[in-house]
Amino acid sequence: MNWNSITFDWNQARAFLVTAEEGSLSAAARALGLTQPTLSRQVAALEAALGVTLFERVSKSLVLTRAGVELAEHVRAMGEAASRISLAASGQSQQVEGLVTISATDLMAAYVLPDILNSLREKAPGIEIKVLCTNSLSDLRRREADIAIRHVEPDHPDLFARKLREAPARIFGASAYLRTFDRPLTAKDAPDLDFIGFDNNEELIGYLRAFGLDVSEANIRLSSPSGIVAWEYVRRGFGLSIMADEIAARSPDIEPAFSDVEPIRFPIWLVTHRELHTSRRIRTVFDHLAEGLLSSEPGKIPGRD
Repeated sequence: MNWNSITFDWNQARAFLVTAEEGSLSAAARALGLTQPTLSRQVAALEAALGVTLFERVSKSLVLTRAGVELAEHVRAMGEAASRISLAASGQSQQVEGLVTISATDLMAAYVLPDILNSLREKAPGIEIKVLCTNSLSDLRRREADIAIRHVEPDHPDLFARKLREAPARIFGASAYLRTFDRPLTAKDAPDLDFIGFDNNEELIGYLRAFGLDVSEANIRLSSPSGIVAWEYVRRGFGLSIMADEIAARSPDIEPAFSDVEPIRFPIWLVTHRELHTSRRIRTVFDHLAEGLLSSEPGKIPGRD
């Protein structure tokens, strides 16, 4: 190793990494117990030593430059190594602790994750979990999240993905709403029914047509980008919508809407950054989520008497 090529010290690198993680100098200074001017000087010294600009100021926030994003990946690995050294020195090297951010849809976060995270707390009490509700995979590449639960296969080379299973989904409606028709609904009734939209109505129409339903955006008179809100509108009888069986099974006041429409299946992927996958903390949570999501049973889907 060419030791003379290392032109910065760890304190500068740590100041940069914590600023990148916290998103501002003031938050990073609090996290490190330093004054903001001291932290700012350390970050500036690292930029001067390396001859690059690491942050751009956008409004009141700091945003990593391209060079900053690349450097953050390497410094994060240094931080992980430094943490392992500290733990080993203190006789705690077998403990798994620290923050792990999980990205998932709000429906997954509210209805499926609680049971899984409850058992994780018993297995690894030193791990702190933050749940980020979003459908975007870019949160992993920007390091806003460590692990994501998704329904599409990622195609970015920096991401490590594991397909867990295919999950069934159906079209559901509130039992009280469906009883107003005095007969079982069939696919032929779809053009005259109301449907509840989620984030992307055009995409939803595509899914509904995959069920064999002749519907258009005119059938969606109410929608919300919040999956939880949209699902509540279904439960309140405003219309019908698609839902995973494992979530619908937790709502005894709803049931499958059509007597002649079979369920479709969608994939569940667990995704993380390739470099983060080597972290013991991330791997512990990743493996526990995989185990929990694989064993998650839809339960009995409520139906008509």
